[in-house]
Amino acid sequence: MPFKKLHSHIQEKLEYKNIVTPTPFQAKSIPIIKSGANVFCEAEKDSGKTTTLILTTLQKLKCEAAGNAPRAIVLVDNKERAMELYDAFLSYTKHTSLRVYVGYEQLHVDVQKSEIFMGIDILISTPKSMNKLFLMNGVSVSQLKTFSIDDAEFLIQKSAYTALLSITQSIKKCQFVIYSEQIHPKLKRFESFFMEHSKMVSI
Repeated sequence: MPFKKLHSHIQEKLEYKNIVTPTPFQAKSIPIIKSGANVFCEAEKDSGKTTTLILTTLQKLKCEAAGNAPRAIVLVDNKERAMELYDAFLSYTKHTSLRVYVGYEQLHVDVQKSEIFMGIDILISTPKSMNKLFLMNGVSVSQLKTFSIDDAEFLIQKSAYTALLSITQSIKKCQFVIYSEQIHPKLKRFESFFMEHSKMVSI
């Protein structure tokens, strides 16, 4: 059972939330993501993709703060989704030292830079906002371990697609995980850029 092999804090949280049995998607995807491979995850709505993203991110960071630069980045479509995911992460990171930060276009980039500089572990952001941070050297990726994209359909849009390619050019070594209801051919093209030797989980 995938949940049994997760960090003890994660298991406690799942027990508290009364999540006992993994969904078919979680049972299939969690072990593959934990292996460290780049993964395309394709599954329908309400199959447990977002929870998988949170659990595997916390597992990778061992549920504790370290250093000042982000060790996990999560890319989302817009501010509303960023805030939703931020709240979802907080429900799991409570009682840990992990620092979760959320950035979006409407928040001035200088504010984001100074707040990120104070030290964070998980950065949730939109492509445009993240790209601006990268261009202004507002975020270090030297400690980055995992880069996830939630509901990645938005990357089919040209501006988001281009922003992501720009961001990933600065990242040397990191695990990438893309979650989507359908892996569009345009998303598959990322294999030529940063999703090398990727695995596919489809439910």
